[in-house]
Amino acid sequence: MIGYYIHHHGKGHLTRASAITVRIGSPVTALTSANLDGDIPFADHVRLPLDSTSSQRNPTVNGAFHWAPFHDHGLSSRMMCIAEWITMARPRAIVVDVSVEVAVFVRLMGIPVVVVAMPGQRTDPAHQLVYRIADHIIAAWPREIYEPDWLHEFAAKTSYVGGISRFDGREKIANTSHSPKPGVLVLSGAGGSRISLEDVQTCAAQHDSFRWTALGVKGTKWVDDPWRELCSSDVVITHAGQNSIADVAAAQRPAIVISEDRPFEEQRATAQALSAHNLSVSLPHWPVADRWPSLIAEASAIGGYGWSSWRTTGAADRAAAVIEMVAERLGNST
Repeated sequence: MIGYYIHHHGKGHLTRASAITVRIGSPVTALTSANLDGDIPFADHVRLPLDSTSSQRNPTVNGAFHWAPFHDHGLSSRMMCIAEWITMARPRAIVVDVSVEVAVFVRLMGIPVVVVAMPGQRTDPAHQLVYRIADHIIAAWPREIYEPDWLHEFAAKTSYVGGISRFDGREKIANTSHSPKPGVLVLSGAGGSRISLEDVQTCAAQHDSFRWTALGVKGTKWVDDPWRELCSSDVVITHAGQNSIADVAAAQRPAIVISEDRPFEEQRATAQALSAHNLSVSLPHWPVADRWPSLIAEASAIGGYGWSSWRTTGAADRAAAVIEMVAERLGNST
């Protein structure tokens, strides 16, 4: 048995975990506070209580952690659930995506731990601690495009597997639109965004020479599977979250990437790496409406074929192989 801790914020961590889990040969139990609806690949599921944000007494433990305040009953309960499951299931390894506190707790219980790294400035003591105690680190992007300095120390146990997309291997869908207007898809996610439906509507009204479509933007319908819309778009406008970038790369669409505000400058680091390697037009914020024609033209000129360097093909398989390697090498099979 392998455990997989999945952070509950947004849908990206769960989507990535699902893409990897279907390629793992051993049963996998999901440990998460997220809702697991629909067709999920996990053999079992431990629903973890949410920790609280009401307790603010020394939450970083003097800078050593990110969130471990005094007397937080939710935090105590979720750690108790993890400990009880470990005692009962005796997992060979646990993947943590992402939580410094859970990774350290799991390792203190004597379980090999695989940590999923995140982009950005991860030089703080808590991140450095979790990368130090990890038995292996998975970076879900290509090393040739983005190799942060803070991972150099842990290079011997880090696997840069490439961008993990749930659409890897899916056949591209032909664009059946007969409109002479280029299609622009604004693709947002569930993790929160500064982009509003009003922003998109303003662009559509001012630049009606393009066909504007918005998915995932607050005020629009949620589409669980946007593959058709991705494939049929001429340019995609999206944020710099890892899943969104991997999905755009899998579809090989020209892109304008707008970094959202995230802790540790996560999306800014990804967007800058994409721009530096001429994979996308990258922006720090939603631009004024007048700029869109030139930005769309610039993205179209870059094109989408360069996305092959983001190495989405086989990325989830490579991540699964790393996890099974750790479980086989360090796990207790008795």
